Amino acid sequence: MTTENLLEVEDLVKHFPIKRGILIDREVDQVRAVDGISFSIPRGQTLGLVGESGSGKSTACRAVLQLIKPTSGSIRFEGQEIAGLSRRRMRPLRREMQMIFQDPYASLNPRKRIGQIVGDPLKRQGIASGSDLRKRVQELLVRVGLASEHYNRFPHEFSGGQRQRIGIARALALQPKLVIADEPVSALDVSIQAQIINLLDDLQDEFGLTYLFVAHDIGVVRHISDQIAVMHNGKIVEHGSADQVCERPQDDYTKKLLSAVPIPDPRESRVRRQGSTATS
Repeated sequence: MTTENLLEVEDLVKHFPIKRGILIDREVDQVRAVDGISFSIPRGQTLGLVGESGSGKSTACRAVLQLIKPTSGSIRFEGQEIAGLSRRRMRPLRREMQMIFQDPYASLNPRKRIGQIVGDPLKRQGIASGSDLRKRVQELLVRVGLASEHYNRFPHEFSGGQRQRIGIARALALQPKLVIADEPVSALDVSIQAQIINLLDDLQDEFGLTYLFVAHDIGVVRHISDQIAVMHNGKIVEHGSADQVCERPQDDYTKKLLSAVPIPDPRESRVRRQGSTATS
């Protein structure tokens, strides 16, 4: 692995113990949520991590951010080993690594105004306060496609797509280098998905962001990713450039994911179904 990579993950493992017992719990088995995965992301690029629900994608993301402690493996951010760091030692790095969550409804505190939600990271890190804080938050809201007057509104006053834009603004507040987007469009309508993908693409160009983009739809992942890693049962079964993985897939699981992507042209869809039937 080279120093041009912002994030380097090697042999990452996260197992959850299964315990049974009445008086004394004893470990009888393990859930191998993440079972020895490796990948790297060059600065300013996007790695799409794709797979079905339960494949271990979200667990891997939380382990990278140290929201859960990995069982073993190496996680290097800008060359620094962060696996196993304490909460105190991780705190300065939090501003460099942010997350966009899957559910735009559950990820925003309904009791807080938008200005508080987006401004909290700036306030907690001691970066801005008072009128400067308000100005920064309003500029962020405008940049993600909202209006500055939305500052005083509550989350319930917004649509799902607008709420996800608020989540994006919150993630960008500290000007991070790495943004992990955990299924950021899966809860949105198809037309809104395209808007959010285009917004993330524009923000990446503007701020030089590096993305780890997680989704179960390989069609969505292809549009934003430079490289794609396909995850199945806790392992990466295929990894390569977006064009290589989508146009010349090698693993059967990748081929199944691609076959599930809808094709607008009925004739092409019919040909694909006939081809998959003949293959099977």
